[in-house]
Amino acid sequence: MKVAGGCHCGAVRFRAQVPETVEVLDCNCSICDKTGFVHLIVPHSDFVLEGEDAALASYRFGTGAAEHLFCKTCGIKSFYQPRSHPDAWSVNLRCLDPGHGLAARVRAFDGRNWEAARSALE
Repeated sequence: MKVAGGCHCGAVRFRAQVPETVEVLDCNCSICDKTGFVHLIVPHSDFVLEGEDAALASYRFGTGAAEHLFCKTCGIKSFYQPRSHPDAWSVNLRCLDPGHGLAARVRAFDGRNWEAARSALE
């Protein structure tokens, strides 16, 4: 099914192709815990950024492997490049447009203990 979403102000918009039923990850790492990010993993090939990359700011911390992308205007991180899935984007389920119709099953991800949690996903 097709879904769309973006940031609060609308400067960042995307669309993606996803299954009708998905598993999303609720992570407790330092950044996800503070922002309430719920991860919907979308392969790069199934994701389209609409508009300009210029609307995005980048932030890296820790290992620097993940690239956190934020709207320069409103500060919302609607998607980013996670280190756990280098061939996919992590889309914030909460940033999908209302009425998307996606059935999501939430799974806890212990991002505070990232290495062990990542191994459990494999």
